[in-house]
Amino acid sequence: MNLPNALTLTRIFLVPLLVVVLLTKFEGRQILGVPNEIVGAAIFGLASLTDWADGYLARRRKQVTPLGQVIDPFADKLLVSAALISLVQLDLAPAWMVAVIIGREFAVTALRSVAYARGVPIPASPLGKVKMAAQVVAILALILAHGQMREFFLDRIGQAALWVVVLTALASGVDYFRRFGFLRGVAP
Repeated sequence: MNLPNALTLTRIFLVPLLVVVLLTKFEGRQILGVPNEIVGAAIFGLASLTDWADGYLARRRKQVTPLGQVIDPFADKLLVSAALISLVQLDLAPAWMVAVIIGREFAVTALRSVAYARGVPIPASPLGKVKMAAQVVAILALILAHGQMREFFLDRIGQAALWVVVLTALASGVDYFRRFGFLRGVAP
């Protein structure tokens, strides 16, 4: 196993730890003296960095593998979905927004699977990259805005970033389907 794939697997293994830290009622809302919001944000931040690092290293070292091409998007969706669903449970994100974001992820993943089966590569859209960056900002801000660290400005940043995520998710989802003919009735 190469380093990029190991980083991707690390991201997958961090997901349950993130959910436990965010949703478990710790006494005093602290873990080893550190507010669990800080611990949760650190776990999510580290996992998000592995997303950037695995792609960078795979391209730079020419270690792009079929396994990596399958598990990397899976790890991304797992991390973001778990974090967003946890934020809904904590009443920090509207459920309808999270449903739109996750629904788009499933739809685009299905499109990519069909296209891949037909031998048509679907590169990442620039809007998809904006969406991912906005997701990281939204999730980090909303995690940090919770509990003892309740900060109005972090909540507002998180909510604004969440709107950016919803809008770019919808726009990039439509773009994917339009570019590959599904909205014109012509499948690739």
